[in-house]
Amino acid sequence: MNTVIDEFGQNAGKVWQTLNEKGPLSEIKLINFTLLKDCQIRTAVGWLARENKICRNGTVYKIGGTNLVEQIGSDAGTIYTLLSKQQREIDIFSLSRLSRINVNDVYAAIGWLAREDKIDAKTVMKQKNDQLKVSLK
Repeated sequence: MNTVIDEFGQNAGKVWQTLNEKGPLSEIKLINFTLLKDCQIRTAVGWLARENKICRNGTVYKIGGTNLVEQIGSDAGTIYTLLSKQQREIDIFSLSRLSRINVNDVYAAIGWLAREDKIDAKTVMKQKNDQLKVSLK
């Protein structure tokens, strides 16, 4: 059975393969070609940034050595510290509020931490919406 973390890795593979086949693409085009949700694209970007396989020029992503370490790596450090202080599962929106990092960047940081194998994640159904919750391993 695939875990949420496994899905993050599979989604990163889809994004990498799409960029490899199609060349540089905007986030919207990545969503259209991969059929992933925007939050899934962002976790994939975080995962690939940790692997040093994706870079962003303006609004366009392409394969290459990453230029996202400063932003995503820094946010990942903040999220990791917050999770270590909380010592419990926290949903993405609470992480955003507590860290003062916007939700989109929290998803990328979660992808980074997932690639480092530092977190567990699960999807919880809440009020007809799926909600991602994360905790440290």
